Amino acid sequence: MSILFEPLRLGELHLANRIVMAPMTRSRADARALATADMVEYYRQRAGAGLIVAEGTAPSASGLGYCRTPAIYSAEQIDAWRRVTDAVHAEGGRIVLQLMHVGRAASRHNKPAGAATVAPSAIRANTQVFTDALGMADTEQPDALTLDGIATVIGDYRQAALNAREAGFDGVELHCTSGYLPMQFMASGSNQRDDAYGGSTDKRLRFVTETVEAMASAIGAGRVAVRLCPGNPYNDIHDDDPAATASGLCKALAPMALAYLHVMRSPLANLDAFALARAHSEQQLILNDGFDGASARAALEAGEGAAVSFGRHFVGNPDLVERLRRGQPLAGFDRKTLYTPGPRGYSDYPALRVAAEVAQ
Repeated sequence: MSILFEPLRLGELHLANRIVMAPMTRSRADARALATADMVEYYRQRAGAGLIVAEGTAPSASGLGYCRTPAIYSAEQIDAWRRVTDAVHAEGGRIVLQLMHVGRAASRHNKPAGAATVAPSAIRANTQVFTDALGMADTEQPDALTLDGIATVIGDYRQAALNAREAGFDGVELHCTSGYLPMQFMASGSNQRDDAYGGSTDKRLRFVTETVEAMASAIGAGRVAVRLCPGNPYNDIHDDDPAATASGLCKALAPMALAYLHVMRSPLANLDAFALARAHSEQQLILNDGFDGASARAALEAGEGAAVSFGRHFVGNPDLVERLRRGQPLAGFDRKTLYTPGPRGYSDYPALRVAAEVAQ
């Protein structure tokens, strides 16, 4: 049997196989940031993954900023997500929730009225986000978080971890890349603070380590994970030394006995993110970005990580695990419907056996 299909324990998470569904924003939540019936079906179809990491979800109203993305700070949002986790568990799957506070990568047109846009420093991201109201719109000028504001955001993450468990998720993953709030704190370009949360690498990492500690204290470290991508420039992020920042983070997280680190391949040619994480972390690694079945198997057999996550392949292949097991060809997907409302290009991709029946 291929190593891809062997069971695996990651902290308190017991996986039936080592094929993980990566978190992917798909913009199918409703106007109240609630998980919808389309989302229930989408995740149910993909429950064959050893672990699903559900899409980035805001821990607070200020954490929202993208179009039609979900949240988990209200009772109604918890109830809506519970329908998703119930469906995945009924199929025998495991699912954790990625917590995503976008920080300055936000438009007020995608937030509830009165929700602030915050960041480590009052520096606007030189980028745009899509809104249903205006189409593409410039990001907002953020308010620099005060020390009390930082404590509030960390508390929001802690409560979101508790809310995720109440909603039936098996754990949570902190989104610590793609230019969102944790990465904004870590990166020297977006963090110009001169207090305990800015300046040296250790100080710029403090927000992340305190957030992870808060979530671990709430639900147990074995149900908490972190996703990182050293050198990711997305959302106008610049860091003077991304390798030092990433290795510092791995070292800081090493004693915490987290479930796993979810490591994306770095876009920098001279930075091997997987090797960096192995060298500086005690955590088990989920490897991400650019893998197919053969390369994923080879990476695991070489001891590069404990599991591999797939994003794009899970879009058009709800039964990806079975297709890889059988060595069947993988379907493509329609890029035009990645972020459009409704089931088209989302929950209407056929499984292999259904596709075969239609072809006959």
